[in-house]
Amino acid sequence: MSKGRALPTTSLEFHTGAVRYAIAETEQRPTVLGLIASGRMKPATGRVTIDGATDNRLLRRTIALVDAPDVSDPHADIALAGVVGEELMFAGRGATPLHARRWLNDLGFGELASVPIGNIDPAARVRIMCELAILREGTEGIVLVSPDRHGGSPDGWWRIAREFAERGYAMLVIVGGSAAVALDRMQELGAVNASGPIEPLVLDDAPAAEPDDDLPLPADGSDTRPDADTDDPDPGDLESDAAASAPMHDPSPDTAADDESPNTTPEDLNENGAER
Repeated sequence: MSKGRALPTTSLEFHTGAVRYAIAETEQRPTVLGLIASGRMKPATGRVTIDGATDNRLLRRTIALVDAPDVSDPHADIALAGVVGEELMFAGRGATPLHARRWLNDLGFGELASVPIGNIDPAARVRIMCELAILREGTEGIVLVSPDRHGGSPDGWWRIAREFAERGYAMLVIVGGSAAVALDRMQELGAVNASGPIEPLVLDDAPAAEPDDDLPLPADGSDTRPDADTDDPDPGDLESDAAASAPMHDPSPDTAADDESPNTTPEDLNENGAER
């Protein structure tokens, strides 16, 4: 698939129980690729499928878009407990400051509750944000955008991504070229380029593709979050959509999906889809 000048022709795949990385350079492309890979933006060419079917609503319900710049990343000055509290609320859990601190204590990061998230160690940030992402019912995969932009050694956040894959989630990590080179050199990490010259990954227990109508839905059989049926919203810009979304990933996984012409040129950097 492609998205004009915002994203050149790209082909990749990621799978349940595996972690893969994809390379996207420049300021906007990682976010655009993340939005498309998680069903939140329509590509200009090509298509995105889940279990062999084109179903953007299912993608948005099951794939969390985590830490995408200008879309689902929390403001750097927000205290970690504030970020956690908001995500607990969106997950339908107790969301008071006390709940947030207890959740962080259980995860082993209680001492960081008052620290601005922009000052959190990169690996700890990835751990916390991915753990928050899977609190939402129905989440089966994560698209993690540009963890390398926070600095630190790639092996820290890559090992965490691999752990989530071992826990049964589909993991796609979008990185820049330098981080990709580092991952390639760390052979013990088992890093595989999702967009490189590799054979398609086939899992022994992978389910057969189902007709679109038979794809699994949330436990209650419906998608009740705001704008669930809006597949073609009016274009919005990155800044305005980000302001309306949650610091971590937007509370409505179907909101602002499938924007037709985001970020197509450097002069048009104000159009985008958004969330989670």
